[in-house]
Amino acid sequence: MSWVFLRDLLSGVNKYSTGIGRIWVAVVFMFRLLVYVAAAENIWKHEHGEFECNIKQPGCENVCFDHFFPVSHIRLWALQLIMVSTPSLLVVFHVAYRENREKHHNQKLYKNPGKIDGGLLCTYLISLILKTGLEIVFLVLFYKLYNGFTIPRLMQCDIKPCPNTVDCYISKPTEKMIFLYFLVATSCLCIVLNLTELSYLIFKYSIKCYLKRHIKKQQGSKSNRCESELIRYNRAAAAGQLHNSSSSLPLNMQDEHEKHSPLT
Repeated sequence: MSWVFLRDLLSGVNKYSTGIGRIWVAVVFMFRLLVYVAAAENIWKHEHGEFECNIKQPGCENVCFDHFFPVSHIRLWALQLIMVSTPSLLVVFHVAYRENREKHHNQKLYKNPGKIDGGLLCTYLISLILKTGLEIVFLVLFYKLYNGFTIPRLMQCDIKPCPNTVDCYISKPTEKMIFLYFLVATSCLCIVLNLTELSYLIFKYSIKCYLKRHIKKQQGSKSNRCESELIRYNRAAAAGQLHNSSSSLPLNMQDEHEKHSPLT
């Protein structure tokens, strides 16, 4: 299987990711994709041919292998890698949409089409939720299909056409278990990174919105005070409570003017 498309996808996503997102891309590329291609794929390459049972009954080994391994570990990992990387395409497509929109209108509509804000922020958060959900789904699927994250040395099978309970053996169980634990651990690490980035973005933009709203509220209250002062001054002037000389003075100088007025 060629993984060039996934490498290109991760490289494109890396340009629009946060610092935590870049760590996620590095973990997926180095500790999952490269390990899968360089080592894990070869270890499980001949798993069916190296699966042996202590009986030569025709069809017994095939039935027992299908019972213990309904889906090959290596194929399920490949599917997991593809699925958890696919939501990142949403971000790439959204940035491409912004860039095409600017070209269509022939003007600058965004400060930076790749900046995470507005609609792109929602798309980014959705991609993080999808990636986290898919990681959890695949971990649960692994656990259910193989009865835990272990690879036993000996399996006993009594499924027809096996005439009785037979012992079946898996090749290189210890080596496979080491890689199994490693890939499960990296999957858990990716979940932690996704949740951390999700929390960081929500907290960051919540604080940003709160500060913006607070500043706007302060400016609005200040503007209302100025308007009320102006209305009060105009009413007082219209009622004849101010002298002609003091009507042109600012509000903060009226008291001083009235102190020196001969009418007081």
